[in-house]
Amino acid sequence: MLQVLACGAAIVTLSMGIRHGFGLWLQPITQELGWTRQSFALAIAIQNLAWGLLGVLAGMLADRFGAFRVLVGGALLYALGLAGMAWARTPLLFALSAGVLIGAAQAGTTYAVVYGVLGRQIAPHKRSWAMGVTAAAGSFGQFLMVPVEGGLLLHLGWQQALLALALLALLIVPLAWGLREPGFQGAAHAPRAQSAGQALREALACPSYLLLMAGYFVCGFQVVFIGVHMPSYLKDHGLSPQVGSQALALIGLFNVLGSYAAGVMGQRMPKRFILAAIYFARAVAISVFLLLPLSPLSVYVFSAVIGLLWLSTVPPTNATVAQIFGVQHLSMLGGLVFFSHQIGSFWGVWLGGYLYDRTGSYDTVWLIAIALGVFAGLVNLPVREAPYRRAAAQSV
Repeated sequence: MLQVLACGAAIVTLSMGIRHGFGLWLQPITQELGWTRQSFALAIAIQNLAWGLLGVLAGMLADRFGAFRVLVGGALLYALGLAGMAWARTPLLFALSAGVLIGAAQAGTTYAVVYGVLGRQIAPHKRSWAMGVTAAAGSFGQFLMVPVEGGLLLHLGWQQALLALALLALLIVPLAWGLREPGFQGAAHAPRAQSAGQALREALACPSYLLLMAGYFVCGFQVVFIGVHMPSYLKDHGLSPQVGSQALALIGLFNVLGSYAAGVMGQRMPKRFILAAIYFARAVAISVFLLLPLSPLSVYVFSAVIGLLWLSTVPPTNATVAQIFGVQHLSMLGGLVFFSHQIGSFWGVWLGGYLYDRTGSYDTVWLIAIALGVFAGLVNLPVREAPYRRAAAQSV
């Protein structure tokens, strides 16, 4: 169990840590190449959509053949996509590299694939805790990597910094060796109680699963809008770029605590209450942030608070999916619910760039994020966490 946790956490640290810093590249790239913010935001929006859509496929492949091959392929795509970002000279090429390639890479190197291994290898009474540890690792990756990326930008320039990150992404390949499942018998080698199609139809007919998807849509909208656009929002209001970089790092640091705490609490109390509380608290935190005078101190306090709530939705959401449907198709079902998250991410990051270019302000998107937080809190309350009752007993 220790090897699986350590390697899974390290992979998520790298994969999530690199992507959390993409907002730092918005102004250097758009200013040097003469692009609008919408052009950059659209590429990142496509990235999130591709990540979510291909995450379902990556999950199906990991459930069928094991996670190792998927992780190696994802690492290679990550390096190729980062190099493509450095060399792209048109918005189309940038969207193909930063959007499609890196989206596919993230589908194969983040939570859906890693959580599938955890679900199969770790006992149910420790599953939520283990997912919390891995989510905390992703948060630590943000705390660790955002300052690293800021330093690379400062000392190497944005192109060489992206190439350096491409080399770092290749470290996922040796780490994936620790997530091999030598005794794993996927659907290609052993009969299963459910086919992938049956599992999908069952999940999409379950109201609680659909409510989890609705809440996760909001999570994606909020975190990706803030992660990509907040550095520029702060700079627009006269704060230094270092404040934006430090704000993202603080979000990552405090999310280590929030994600771990959510995983631990998920073992002891209904996960729907944890999720509802997180979404309501986000709405309150954003509202207070907008009402107070903007200063480095208010930014750092907001970053700490929102950091506690950042990826803390991940462990209880995925643990609830496992609790309802079992672990046989967990990577695929986790990937599908994450697809909803990424649709929200698409709208959050693209709408931020679109409305900024049209109005010169992010105010409308901040207000949408508040309203969606209230909505997500409400829709998680009716979720039923009991195992799904099937017409015929099936082992999961």
